Amino acid sequence: MPIVPRLLIAAFALFLAGCAAAPEPAPVSSETTASAERLSDRDLQAKWWTWAASSPENRNPVVDDTGQWCAENQPEDVWFFAGTFGGPVDRRCQVPAGRPLAGPAVNTVTNCESFMAGGTGSVTLDGQLVELRRIAPVGITFEAAPDNAVGAREGRVQAQACGLWAWIPPLKPGEHELVVAGEFGDFSTSARYLLTVGSAD
Repeated sequence: MPIVPRLLIAAFALFLAGCAAAPEPAPVSSETTASAERLSDRDLQAKWWTWAASSPENRNPVVDDTGQWCAENQPEDVWFFAGTFGGPVDRRCQVPAGRPLAGPAVNTVTNCESFMAGGTGSVTLDGQLVELRRIAPVGITFEAAPDNAVGAREGRVQAQACGLWAWIPPLKPGEHELVVAGEFGDFSTSARYLLTVGSAD
């Protein structure tokens, strides 16, 4: 498979405007923990790309169209989400208690200059827009497993990474809906997550 399409992770969704009252803000945990601290732009993208490139297509969380591989190779300090390589998906996932969530509305490690000029996206949590951070190109190093789904060569990969990123503090236990949305040129996909956040014991 060509590497360029697989190194463009994006999602696109339609939002309907109505006259209903605005929903309540998405509930987040009031607990502050070391794991909730935001990663640097470089560390965030390097960790995410390592996660996305850590497994083959048959069990990769970016290829996943049901949520069965949500937990695959998740780091211990953050819970990553992603769009798809094309087409809409609904994913049902379990999220550990006290874990912040992070992921891109759109991102790439190729042609960052044109990508950042044309890429658009959004992330919503329980119907509320999440503020996105526009990360300009920054040099990263990530690890790619054999036969990884993103099409990167095996081993340590150096790249210029960029994108529109969301960082969400740990959520309260219970059910939540996360929608990742974005597009670049003719490429568009959508990912809707139905999340169940566990209770801290």
